[in-house]
Amino acid sequence: MEASTVTIWEMLAVFAAGIGAGTINTIVGSGTLITFPVLVATGLPPVTATVSNSLGLVFGSISGAIGYRAELAGQRRRVLRLSLAAACGGVAGAALLLTLPPDAFETIVPVLVALALVLVVLQPRIARAVQRRRERDGAPAHRDGGPLLFAAILLSSVYGGYFTAAQGIIYVALMGMLIDDTLQRINAVKNVLAAVVNSVAALFFVFAAELDWTAVALIAVGSTIGGQIGATWGRGLSPRVLRALIVAVGTVAVVQLLLLRFG
Repeated sequence: MEASTVTIWEMLAVFAAGIGAGTINTIVGSGTLITFPVLVATGLPPVTATVSNSLGLVFGSISGAIGYRAELAGQRRRVLRLSLAAACGGVAGAALLLTLPPDAFETIVPVLVALALVLVVLQPRIARAVQRRRERDGAPAHRDGGPLLFAAILLSSVYGGYFTAAQGIIYVALMGMLIDDTLQRINAVKNVLAAVVNSVAALFFVFAAELDWTAVALIAVGSTIGGQIGATWGRGLSPRVLRALIVAVGTVAVVQLLLLRFG
């Protein structure tokens, strides 16, 4: 998709995909499933499309996190702790992208996302069960999710640095089970973690991979706009509607991932 050969219609398509990805990433996740097929359709090789997409979406993730700044109030320690796990996992995932075969994660990814959707649906029931057990045992709740959540975020961020699609859904599922807080505040942390993973992966790619800077710029501007749109819409959703939206988008993501793998 070099600037000398790309058409204005392809540029508009990538820009529009960036807006859509930034919007849906901020509210739910899975925005990569909008931008990645568009980039491949313009002629980019899959790995170049992946790394260019990751760098472009950094700006959308930051924009979405800024849009959710009110929900981030009082979560500084939690964000810093989980961001460390996300950063380490993101670097590992970026390195894997450049060393493993292109289809290495294609089989496991739909399974991961489907499992995350089940956890999102069951999250209120699981949270109540965990709370009852804590009250019965007299064990204090881990404000930041404890070592289990740190390890889970680290592992899921390896996947995020590799491909990023639906990583937000996985984050919400994990935090929803292990942190006693509202879904909107968890969603705010999800946006920060996505920004961290995309940023560290992008820094890795800048020095180690081939990027298409036209695609990066178009997605960056589009996703920045989309991040603000997503924050405006998403912050007003009730927990039930937000959870339903996560499940709906995630189901579409699973179907699309399966089509990419077996289609």
